Amino acid sequence: MKKYLLVVAALLVTVPMFAQKQLTLDEAVKIALQKNPNLIKLKNSLDGAKAQLKNAYGDLLPSLAAQAGFNWQRIEDAGSSQRNFLGELVEVPASTVENRSYSAGIGGGVTLFNGLANYATISKRKDNLQASEYNISKLKQTIVYQTTDFYYVVLNAEDLMRVREENVKYFQKFYESVNERNKLGSVAVADVYAAQVQLGNAELALIQAQNAYDQSKNGLLSYLALNVMEDYTLVNPFGSDRPIDSNSYMKNFEDIQTLVNVALDKRFDFKSQQLAVSQTESGLTIARSGIYPSLSADYSYSSGAVAVKNLFDRKSLRVGMSLNIPIFSNFSTETAIQQAEINKMNANEDLLALERQIKIEVKQGHNDLVAAKKSLEVALKNVTAAEENRKINQERYNLGSATILEVLQANRDYIDALRNKINTVFDFYRQYDKLNNAIGRLDFSKFE
Repeated sequence: MKKYLLVVAALLVTVPMFAQKQLTLDEAVKIALQKNPNLIKLKNSLDGAKAQLKNAYGDLLPSLAAQAGFNWQRIEDAGSSQRNFLGELVEVPASTVENRSYSAGIGGGVTLFNGLANYATISKRKDNLQASEYNISKLKQTIVYQTTDFYYVVLNAEDLMRVREENVKYFQKFYESVNERNKLGSVAVADVYAAQVQLGNAELALIQAQNAYDQSKNGLLSYLALNVMEDYTLVNPFGSDRPIDSNSYMKNFEDIQTLVNVALDKRFDFKSQQLAVSQTESGLTIARSGIYPSLSADYSYSSGAVAVKNLFDRKSLRVGMSLNIPIFSNFSTETAIQQAEINKMNANEDLLALERQIKIEVKQGHNDLVAAKKSLEVALKNVTAAEENRKINQERYNLGSATILEVLQANRDYIDALRNKINTVFDFYRQYDKLNNAIGRLDFSKFE
């Protein structure tokens, strides 16, 4: 019976382990790129941009349409009396008349010249398609950055939770030690109560850290459109015990001016805005086409008959040209040109504003990364100092030359130093990715 219970207990313990799923950072980014609704919508709109460009090319080609017709008419007259031109009554007998006619034809038209508006439309649609592709690429970079940031937040919370777990273990041992020493009469009972209170506080802090970890993980799973009820284990891509070499990360960045030049060359949103300016130039050409004459041609070939067998006995072939010279358009052309010029000026202003914003993002991102590197270096030193201080105070307390308050304060300083180190480590990673995103270097192709 005992063996049976042991087997059942072992199964109950191992079931959650099998239910856990590992989720790496690369897998998380791949899922985000597949399921992000905004990205899916942009990809759908790309098909519309392609169709619009195809339609613009189609406007250069002659149109062609075929038609066929059949008409049937039946007139039934019941008869009547009518006067002829002499005033005499004439009886008109009842009659039935049927008429049938058949027709067939083909024809169309072509625009020969419309002030180059058709070519400007093609150029505008090309720029729009390319801009849509750039917008998709920029969104992919944003998704990579946001997913990575969510992932780091979870890892950060997980490491903080482990610190709280170790702190609980520390106070459990400390409480047992103080309690035993109290029984031997070497410490006062007040120290036992103090140790017990600190153990309770450590357990409460652990619960809060666990809740923060669960909340951050739920945020990541929700962003990835995964089931939050499933148990996922995140894999630290950097290794939990491996020291971070911040200097190697800084080698990837040149001086700020070089970084700005790289950003202006690589940022997809900047390229998209440049194409937006180009689109307004094409729009201005389209608006100005209204002041030029337009020339078009049309053509048709048709035939008609009262019987199908005689349908092509009488044929009609027609070719015509039409020249339209605008003289006065109620100022609509002038208004369109003015609006197109305004659109061009506004697009240029948006481009300049985006360039200024990129420079700010790159400069601030570089400064933040340098500050994060310095904070990390200081945090690592603080952990070493706080750990040594805790050991010294623990030994002094064991020898009776230090109070329990000094031990508790030293442990509090050590825990704070550990937590600060963890926060600065992941803040450094986030600032590194943030600067790469500002420069436009985040690579999304390896996740597709």
